[in-house]
Amino acid sequence: MTSRPFLAVVQYDGARFAGWQRQPDARTVQAEFETVLERLEGGSQRVPTTGAGRTDAGVHALGQGVSFAPGERWHDQPNDLRRALNALLPDDVWVEQVHTMRPGFDARRSATARRYRYVIGSDEAAASPFRRPYEWPLASGGAGSRPLDLAALRDAAALLAGEHDFRGLAAAGAATAHYRCRVALAEWAPRADIAGGGEGVTFTIEADRFLHHMVRFLVGAMVDIALGRRPPPDFPRLLVATDNLAASPPAPPQGLYLVAVRYPPELYAEACA
Repeated sequence: MTSRPFLAVVQYDGARFAGWQRQPDARTVQAEFETVLERLEGGSQRVPTTGAGRTDAGVHALGQGVSFAPGERWHDQPNDLRRALNALLPDDVWVEQVHTMRPGFDARRSATARRYRYVIGSDEAAASPFRRPYEWPLASGGAGSRPLDLAALRDAAALLAGEHDFRGLAAAGAATAHYRCRVALAEWAPRADIAGGGEGVTFTIEADRFLHHMVRFLVGAMVDIALGRRPPPDFPRLLVATDNLAASPPAPPQGLYLVAVRYPPELYAEACA
């Protein structure tokens, strides 16, 4: 009997990970997840996983999609499997949901959209050790400094809707067939998610696919414009650039969150039962 694919919706604190993807000599989310799956199979076999997004070191996830095919004992027990996973995973990884999926499901290839959020703290307390690992501390203050211009951020983000070639705003040398991505949502908003206060802004973007470091390059360029470090007309020029030589430095990784991954409803086995 062919193992049935499952989807786990996983959250993790990326601060102590070298990213999602398994690496030989580094702690990764994929390695931790597969180690627990192997334990649940009695140590008899490795259970390979596929992540919807290959988040980098320091990047967090609120809704990473992970596909895998566990042993037959779990085929009708997704809730039991979720509880078993959470009992064994380290405290910086948590499985929110487990779904039984239709044959052929793959967390990366079956995704129709991914949503990311980038968090910036603009108050002095953003440098706190309790906030710095989870946002970009970009406090204004000091000689010659200026606050982030939210209107400038929003004007730049408005240019992102639709399909663009993002090679001017992504890491060079990516192994990809093309650089085109279709953006369904791109918006900046005042930050409202800090318990006990905290000033700043968040950038939310949803697209059918993302290139390596694409969100961080986008945020870096828009922040430079909002701080007056480069003129607003630079942004549309970056959207048609044939390389990233004119791009701003990418924003740091710790402010980035993979929020959600979208899949067609018909791929969920419970929806077809």
